[in-house]
Amino acid sequence: MDVHPAIVKTPALALLWADEAATEAFAARLARQPGITHAFIALHGDLGAGKTTLVRHLLRALGVQGRVKSPTYAVVEPYELPSLNIWHFDFYRFGDAREWEDAGFRDIFASPGLKLAEWPEKAAQVLPVIDLDITLTTLADGARQVTLLANTPVGAGLLHGLDGEERGP
Repeated sequence: MDVHPAIVKTPALALLWADEAATEAFAARLARQPGITHAFIALHGDLGAGKTTLVRHLLRALGVQGRVKSPTYAVVEPYELPSLNIWHFDFYRFGDAREWEDAGFRDIFASPGLKLAEWPEKAAQVLPVIDLDITLTTLADGARQVTLLANTPVGAGLLHGLDGEERGP
């Protein structure tokens, strides 16, 4: 059996967010990363873990104005900025791969812009490779344990920039 080296090593970063202010601060750091404009970021965690809250703070940090709502029932909410298209997906209710094709999601993922997906495991069979996985776990005190895992060069670039900012000057 041939063993091939991984194209991208999968670096990870572990963080602890004590409160929503920490989530907001992280979102602001993530928004400053150059690779964010063409990334596919998947958000994992139980109901109430803070996935949509993180997306709201990220969209605000990127300049989205107006209401930022959860796409739980619509499956996708698009946002258009002058220099960036953003799509926020929630696949929680996703049930059939044909929905993917019928909804035009293949075209969305092939186009430039930021894609954010909650509950990606519900559509795993049709999703492209995820650049950055963010897993949120709620701790007993309400803090969030956060793990970031890069799966592509884009994800590694995001993670590298975030890791540098976490460590400070």
